[in-house]
Amino acid sequence: MVNVLILLVMGMLALALLLMVVFGTRGLTYGKMSPMAMAATIAPIVLLIVLGMVMQDWPRAAIFTLIITLLVTAAALVLSSLKGLFS
Repeated sequence: MVNVLILLVMGMLALALLLMVVFGTRGLTYGKMSPMAMAATIAPIVLLIVLGMVMQDWPRAAIFTLIITLLVTAAALVLSSLKGLFS
């Protein structure tokens, strides 16, 4: 029973990722999404794939991806706040 549920969840995840790619590409081609927003969305996925391939340890790569993404986000917020403060 558990194996069937795991396969079902993995299938739903694959379908959700496929739909995200399809509608993200559609939004980008119709001009509803900026290329910067698309790059910000894809960057953690690419980082996870690169770290996973390099480290050969996917759970550790996922943790490093989360930490790096959080640090970059915090730095972007600080820089954006500083820019707003001085302008």
